[in-house]
Amino acid sequence: MDKPKSPAVVAFWEEFRRARGVPEQAYDVCRMGDNPALADESVALILAGPKRATACLLRDVEQGIEEMAKVGAYVVVVDARDQPRAIWRTRTVEVKPLDQVDDAFGWDEGEGERTREDWLAQHALYFDRRARAEGFAFDASMPAVFERFTLVWPPAYADTEGS
Repeated sequence: MDKPKSPAVVAFWEEFRRARGVPEQAYDVCRMGDNPALADESVALILAGPKRATACLLRDVEQGIEEMAKVGAYVVVVDARDQPRAIWRTRTVEVKPLDQVDDAFGWDEGEGERTREDWLAQHALYFDRRARAEGFAFDASMPAVFERFTLVWPPAYADTEGS
């Protein structure tokens, strides 16, 4: 879920920008998942290294719930308390039906068993839960946005020294 830019987020972004020589530019802010535990678990997986991908339903972009991922764009990730914890840079974006996820994406998302089957089962549960809460019909053939990223900040966890 996209979040507003709090003073803590702005300061985190500016520290990154100055340290890496990144010019002023727009960036997104997100908290992952639909509950505090999932948000913190996702941040931990990003910082630990296995999570280098994420996905959302295209309907969430179309309804303004999520921003459309853009190759080369930066995203500040916040934890369950909306504190900034990481910055990624988007490497690839692909839109296709959710159930057309491949093995590589299941691995790159870094969650659960890291298989396509487990990824699809877990995401179907997540999106179905959201559908019931938000009043929309979910099915696994819905278009989804598949995003891969590189962690660029904080330096102790970054995939690369560059931006």
